[in-house]
Amino acid sequence: MKEYNLKTREGRWRHFGSVDPIKGTKPTEKELMMDLQSSKKDFLFEIDHVGIKNLTYPVRIGDFQTVGHFSLSTHLAKDEKGINMSRILESVESHYENGLTLDFDTLKKVLITLQTAMKQKNASVEVEGVWFFDRYSPITNLKAVGHADTTFEMTVADEKVISQSLTIKAQVTTLCPCSKEISEYSAHNQRGVVTVKADLTEELPADYKEQMLEAMEINASSMLYPILKRTDEKSVTERAYENPRFVEDLLRLIAADLVELPFITGFEIECRNEESIHQHDAFARLKYSK
Repeated sequence: MKEYNLKTREGRWRHFGSVDPIKGTKPTEKELMMDLQSSKKDFLFEIDHVGIKNLTYPVRIGDFQTVGHFSLSTHLAKDEKGINMSRILESVESHYENGLTLDFDTLKKVLITLQTAMKQKNASVEVEGVWFFDRYSPITNLKAVGHADTTFEMTVADEKVISQSLTIKAQVTTLCPCSKEISEYSAHNQRGVVTVKADLTEELPADYKEQMLEAMEINASSMLYPILKRTDEKSVTERAYENPRFVEDLLRLIAADLVELPFITGFEIECRNEESIHQHDAFARLKYSK
């Protein structure tokens, strides 16, 4: 067995099995390489969506830098074998400026770039990101950072938006009306999880996210706060007691507010309580189209 100089990196590599590259016969220049994806013939079906998932990428939502998890895709015609996946990343990178601004205007630009590069009739994106925002305690007005989960979805066809939606998932406090009614004192409460997916018009007010979140939180027994001093805690506890909510109540109250927002064309809501006196959760869900 051949011995190698283990004091050198190359020697150690060979000792562990590395070998010289073979002298191949296939071309190394891009112009001479076979491009299978661009093959043209009858491939039986067109494909609605083909692309990439689980792309992690830096994004900005409002004033905060966060992380986006992307799914990007395009249509694929019946006579084309595949898409050039690298063009998806190139399309995203072309709009990178210390992160990608996560809003519908930027996503539209990315999709038009992608659709043009792929020469397909439509392109779609879905991206999840945590939205951070300033939240102030109700009495002492202390500022801290709150958050909610968001999912932006958009499809562009022939460089025009054909659909866009925003999903917001936020947490609230709910106090049980039944417990309050039947107990001599106190009432059990729990953390509620509210998820709203709203179909949106293309023209949006600057604070559309804030308006949606307000509808979700203001109708609960109480909002959640990062910082609470004693006077704040008293206020939050008493407000919850004054505003008991079943999941059914919360669902309907949120829906009533969302119906009044002119930039929303339809929505789906789910309210789920992580029950504090049961081992199960309670939930309610509805879907509405204007």
